[in-house]
Amino acid sequence: MDKNELVFDPKGGMPRLLEIMRRLRDPETGCPWDIEQTFQTIAPYTIEEAYEVADAIEREAWDELEGELGDLLLQTVYHAAIGEERDLFTFASIADKISDKMVARHPHVFGNESRDKTAEQQVADWETIKAAERAGQAQKGTLDGVALGLPALLRALKLQKRAARVGFDWTDPEDVLDKLTEETRELIAARETTDADAIQDEFGDLLFVMVNISRHLGVDPEAALRGTNAKFTRRFEYIEAALAKRGSSPEDASLEDMDALWNEAKAAER
Repeated sequence: MDKNELVFDPKGGMPRLLEIMRRLRDPETGCPWDIEQTFQTIAPYTIEEAYEVADAIEREAWDELEGELGDLLLQTVYHAAIGEERDLFTFASIADKISDKMVARHPHVFGNESRDKTAEQQVADWETIKAAERAGQAQKGTLDGVALGLPALLRALKLQKRAARVGFDWTDPEDVLDKLTEETRELIAARETTDADAIQDEFGDLLFVMVNISRHLGVDPEAALRGTNAKFTRRFEYIEAALAKRGSSPEDASLEDMDALWNEAKAAER
């Protein structure tokens, strides 16, 4: 099968996708938009597609998940194509890299270590292996390698976990709750000064403590906030639908009316 036939082969799999990307990036015959893209311009789409995968899973939209995973896979193919053009790496070398990492990080599966471990012990072993990898990459600081481009909530969680591994952590969850009270008071005090920078700084501290509380409670803060976002959406849509039945809209309704409908939506979910 020649490469042109491969592009139109519905069963062409991974070779087909790689050839499609090669054609899109061809400097003479490719798509002008695709040719112009760089690691930097594609990175935001990569993040967006990862969130769309998470969204489909959150909604249990299994009919959409295959397509969203394909969109995410395309991002890796895109970065691989740019890397190959710059003689940095290829799709094959990317696959080899992650394969080597998975084998190295699972000695209880691919090596001689026993599989008779708890999930907690396996996580601890994983972190030990990762720490050794960072040391080999000249990442000496405890917080080295926590990506700057992560969403702020997720990066806060990772920073806290790293610090906790070397003992910089509260031992009593009640102390974290006390810190929440302290930071709330500091935010109130900052608001009274009307200093925008101080307000932002204290608000950031408050969010950071909330992430710490989630960690001590065993709650994923990203998942928790996604769930609350979904809940807010459901209840607000209930308000809109109820008002529409009355020939009204949120713009025309009073806050009291909307609050009553919110409570109806809340009661209906119990």
